[in-house]
Amino acid sequence: MTFVTHQIRLAARPSGLPTPEVWDRTETEIGDPAERTFVVAVRYVSPDPAMRGWMNEGRSYVPPVQIGEVMRAFAGGEVVASAHPDFAVGDLVTGLFGVQTYAVSDGRGVQKLAPDADLPTNLAVLGMPGMTAYFGLFDVGALKDGETVLVSGAAGAVGSIVGQLAKIRGCRVIGIAGGPRKCAQLVDELGFDAAVDYRSADFVEALRAQTPDGVDVYFDNVGGEILDAALGRLRTHARVPICGAISQYNKTGKPTGPANYLSLLVNRARMEGFVVTDFTERYPEAAAAMTRWIAEGRLHSRHDVVRGGVGDFPDVLLRLFKGENTGKLLLELEGA
Repeated sequence: MTFVTHQIRLAARPSGLPTPEVWDRTETEIGDPAERTFVVAVRYVSPDPAMRGWMNEGRSYVPPVQIGEVMRAFAGGEVVASAHPDFAVGDLVTGLFGVQTYAVSDGRGVQKLAPDADLPTNLAVLGMPGMTAYFGLFDVGALKDGETVLVSGAAGAVGSIVGQLAKIRGCRVIGIAGGPRKCAQLVDELGFDAAVDYRSADFVEALRAQTPDGVDVYFDNVGGEILDAALGRLRTHARVPICGAISQYNKTGKPTGPANYLSLLVNRARMEGFVVTDFTERYPEAAAAMTRWIAEGRLHSRHDVVRGGVGDFPDVLLRLFKGENTGKLLLELEGA
């Protein structure tokens, strides 16, 4: 059996936003799987902000995607051929399958799902975004019941989950998002106590008004000026998990660091970066808890699904950096 896989490969290192010349579209044939491997028909590709860092040369928490390689991406799909004892044809799976229509895997890092599993949910709340929110908030953020939580990028894949998890713990939750529509959705649909529009002219004043007594946890997804504003709202012994800095990823000069960092000293606060793979062995713990909360109607998985081909991936990825998505952005492959 032969499968033709259509792929998006990294052709050049981007400077600023990834432009069309950064990408190559290729196709290649995949034959019968070798022993202890299997072939996955990819149904959903997950564009993530972390991809921008993966394109850069240099030291990071994972090796960069090399020029000529298929673009690294989390994805979900169905096993269509297998020579692996643990994976059968028809199994639903998620893993780092890359931006392509068919992928060969040896099973490392692959999650096998229930036959009736919803792939978008398993790439969102029960996937990397959910794990990031869970461990970033509960372990790195050391959240206590009833505290005040501020989260930036609150309408995005991770931020929308962070806010809901904090509400489950009885916290007051304020989200930072771009535009009135997203802010209204956070309050009306996800149960946030308040939302502040970072695009508004009075953002700093509005943030101060919604956090009159400061915040115990600030979960940062964006960095830059918003991080600085949030550092000014810390309470004594506050915690600041650094999840991402999407406002800085496409800058061509030096990233903008926090000018208001002395707030950490004054408030005896802690700011700590983390990577979700640090908690891999505990994923089942998080998945069990969040599956229960979904069943109870206390946690919702929000997806922003774009249907198209792998050739649409470069444009879909840019939606992240333009703030156009709400919830987990996914590319559903046509014909999958």
